[in-house]
Amino acid sequence: MTKRFASAWLAMPLAALATSAWASEECGNVSIAEMNWASAGVAAQVDKIILEQGYGCSVELVAGDTMPTFTSMNEKGEPDMAPELWVNAVRTPLDAAVGEGRLVIAAEILEDGGVEGWWIPKYIAEAHPEIDSVQAALEHPELFPAPEDPSVGGVYNCPSGWNCQISTANLFAALGAEDKGFELIDTGSAAGLDGSIANAYEREAGWLGYYWAPTAILGKYEMVRLSFGVENDKAEWDACTAIPDCPEPKVNSYPVSDVFTVVTKEFADKAGFAMDYVAKRKWSNDTVGKILAWMDENQGTNEDAAYHFLETMPELWKTWVPEDVAQRVSDAL
Repeated sequence: MTKRFASAWLAMPLAALATSAWASEECGNVSIAEMNWASAGVAAQVDKIILEQGYGCSVELVAGDTMPTFTSMNEKGEPDMAPELWVNAVRTPLDAAVGEGRLVIAAEILEDGGVEGWWIPKYIAEAHPEIDSVQAALEHPELFPAPEDPSVGGVYNCPSGWNCQISTANLFAALGAEDKGFELIDTGSAAGLDGSIANAYEREAGWLGYYWAPTAILGKYEMVRLSFGVENDKAEWDACTAIPDCPEPKVNSYPVSDVFTVVTKEFADKAGFAMDYVAKRKWSNDTVGKILAWMDENQGTNEDAAYHFLETMPELWKTWVPEDVAQRVSDAL
């Protein structure tokens, strides 16, 4: 799939090696959290390749997850970087850590944020342009037949045990979906939810339900996110929408999650020009979805997907770095 790094380094001119040696002294050792979900894992591998091959850093990847990684960075100053931190879960302590000079928000890596919502296939949206909201979709149970009983409509719920299962059920109740001829479909797992979308696409059948981005499924299958007709009401969300068995849920919209790259203050101070890259790079959900779809179809690793991105989308990542850095990374691929 790619050439090994060793041959790429041997082929580099002496001037480039000298520049890398200078950059290495400035950047030094870097630890990066490779979070345990695909988009963040690929981001960590992209950062590793660019920082090592472009800036001469020595990068170590460490296993990560939102709360443990944030806590370790905040309290111990390690790892140096979390490429994709969904900050809604740690907003208050993160603001405090930034204000007190322990952590630095380097970039908004997902430029359109992490999104959740109710979606329909693009072919349904194109065939029925009047369906431009969740409420409009609920007027047509015949277009979204439930798998076990096609005489009623089906709304596919979030996987069992996830918090979004609660919010989706509350919104289903708030919208009066049952009275409109729908039932809430329990898919049991993320794999079950993914399979329901794939199956609908294979048959060009109707599908309505919860999903989120960026994901491999939305990179592979074109889906349209529907409006709930209202802005997100955070107070209502925290007090009811996200609370089990809320007695009187109201129609609400899923919040857009801020997704940032967060680094320690020590890294920000020592990284030099490498910090310019970290602060500049960002990508869209559409881009990440395509990468994850390729990864899924080819049973690739996070590292495989990172190389695929660098090899096939140079028009994007080369805008993040100076020309000499881009050349060194290209030579290493």
